[in-house]
Amino acid sequence: MSGDLCLANAQLVLPDRVVVGSITIEHGVISQITEGDRVPTGAVDCGGDLVIPGLVELHTDNVERHIEPRPEVDWPHLPALIAHDAELASTGITTVFDAMRVGSIHSGKGRYIDYARKLADELLAARAEGLFKISHFLHLRAEICSDSLLDELAAFEPEDRVGIVSLMDHTPGQRQFRDLSALKTYVAKKRGMNDAEFSDHVENLLRLQDRFGEKHEAGAVAEAGRLGAVLASHDDTTAEHVATSSENGAGFAEFPTTLEAAEACRNHDIAVMMGAPNLIRGGSHSGNVAAEELAKADLLDIVSSDYVPSALLLSAFHLARLWDDLPRAMSTVTANPAKAARLADRGALQSGLRGDIMRVRTVGQTPLLHGVWSQGRKVG
Repeated sequence: MSGDLCLANAQLVLPDRVVVGSITIEHGVISQITEGDRVPTGAVDCGGDLVIPGLVELHTDNVERHIEPRPEVDWPHLPALIAHDAELASTGITTVFDAMRVGSIHSGKGRYIDYARKLADELLAARAEGLFKISHFLHLRAEICSDSLLDELAAFEPEDRVGIVSLMDHTPGQRQFRDLSALKTYVAKKRGMNDAEFSDHVENLLRLQDRFGEKHEAGAVAEAGRLGAVLASHDDTTAEHVATSSENGAGFAEFPTTLEAAEACRNHDIAVMMGAPNLIRGGSHSGNVAAEELAKADLLDIVSSDYVPSALLLSAFHLARLWDDLPRAMSTVTANPAKAARLADRGALQSGLRGDIMRVRTVGQTPLLHGVWSQGRKVG
């Protein structure tokens, strides 16, 4: 945290309206919001730019992209983590739940090694040293279809800042990969598999699901409770999937793949999260339901950058045009994800909340960042 900050003559995006005014941050916390175009002495004159809460990101694969920039390439973790942190800050993200896979596959060309506990230790140490620009929590992606999920989850403790545990079932032929050709395009290209190797990989996953599926799902739900984490479902496809997610206590649903599942989430009071790349591209790369279709049906609550950090801010402005409601659109990337993750101290321009804000100017339909502050400290 640094000294006081006042941004004035700005369009402040409040939870329910946009007003011209000023916002003051003291000791890392929003202390005052004043309407009017007056620019106090020492304040930054924003010239009518938008001032928005810092973005809250619940699910990003970006840290994995930095530590493994190519398959089988293990990049030094500390510089990778610092680069990841700086990249997110540069896109307006001030709170992130770093997704790490737990649950490994020990054989075959589709094998995945255990890495999450070691990486989490390095991330938490870097945070303790004050090396990061923004706020980091852990999101453990619990791979049901794996050899060693429960052992890997058992290595984490409540003090590890595990905010989210998501149930990931990538068994071929259902959920995200109902279409095996989509799975083949994704995995075979990434892992360099030929047809025979891909077939072996599919058979191995089916065996793992048959052997461990129910045990791993029940165990991961219990571990989320032990860790004090929010439980999230992933790739729910049917109303039955959603009913099970509700019984498990899921707080939000990551990337439901059908309109049926999204509607069921609404009926079960489960918040729906979709990917910003889906929204910006106009559809899912896996052939599943389009995020914009859910937005038009009033079934979209939260947006995640997923695999493109800069897409998060773009998606909010896309929704603002679609809904003709900027505060509502911004809530999908600020207040709503903060609420889903049980973070009551951020996500809105409101006195007493963290001074996580950004200044934005639009050029045509493109939002351009002109400053990002985390607890009042300029980070981008």
